[in-house]
Amino acid sequence: MKLGYTLFYVDDVETTMDFYAAAFGLEKGFLHESKQYGEMLTGETKIGFVHHDTAESHGFTYERSSTVKSPFAFEIGFITSDVEAAFSKAVREGANAVSQPQAKSWGQIVSYVRDCNGFLVEICSPVG
Repeated sequence: MKLGYTLFYVDDVETTMDFYAAAFGLEKGFLHESKQYGEMLTGETKIGFVHHDTAESHGFTYERSSTVKSPFAFEIGFITSDVEAAFSKAVREGANAVSQPQAKSWGQIVSYVRDCNGFLVEICSPVG
């Protein structure tokens, strides 16, 4: 088995895709004509966004993410060689700064922002 995608349940798929393109420099991939599902091109494993209406049709309940509540115990991580520039760009494009870039004892530079839906995003250098 291999990881195929990570999905985020959101209020507005297209707006979220626009945000990820602007804030993190990701390329938009597939957007269904219903605008209920879309994917960003991130390599072999994709990031997908699912509208709450579609997610709820699967028959389970969940807590919706929010920019005013604490983030979930989950993060998505983007690796870059220039953490400072990527962090600054994300914040300029509307991400909420959580933690400025910091050098960690294991040799990595790590920072955190929250996206337009309140999800936690790590922007970091490669490990090692």
